[in-house]
Amino acid sequence: MSVLLEPGDVFLTRGHSFISRAIRFCTRSIGESRTKVNHVGLVVEAGDLKEAIVVEALSMVRRHRLWLQYGPPKEDLVAVYRAINLTPDEVKMIVATAERQVGKKYGYLKIVVHLLDWMLLGAYVFRRLVPDNKYPICSWVVAYAFSKADKNFGVEPGAATPDDIWDFIVGNPDKYQEIRPLTPLVP
Repeated sequence: MSVLLEPGDVFLTRGHSFISRAIRFCTRSIGESRTKVNHVGLVVEAGDLKEAIVVEALSMVRRHRLWLQYGPPKEDLVAVYRAINLTPDEVKMIVATAERQVGKKYGYLKIVVHLLDWMLLGAYVFRRLVPDNKYPICSWVVAYAFSKADKNFGVEPGAATPDDIWDFIVGNPDKYQEIRPLTPLVP
């Protein structure tokens, strides 16, 4: 059975690289269960797993097919969730906001300030000092897009991490439906 992704769907990934592991380690709060994901993006054009178009912040914010980045031979795990509390106009607004980020360079400094805040037990201090929209990171692209439709993931867009987004989505089944569990993409 083919999975159909729709605009506005949120995809979350779990990689195996050192950077992926470091992101998961540094976004886990004290007393929190182990972090499941280290990256997040947004579906902007409908399609099955091989054809759906996504926007995500990698070395820059890119628009491409989900399959080309995460399909074989990649072994990253990919989950997809759909907000069930959005109107069609809100979905259009979210997608348009994410699309406006395409081409922007990645916010490497943001990773550093996330680390500094993590060292302060997750306080939202250093992240406030760095402008979000010029050099975005993955979680900001998604959280900011949703904020334009007056939706959030329990934190301000500038404070959001992939783990925050995962925790909010999984913890709110009245607002999000699992479309695909966290597993590798396979043909």
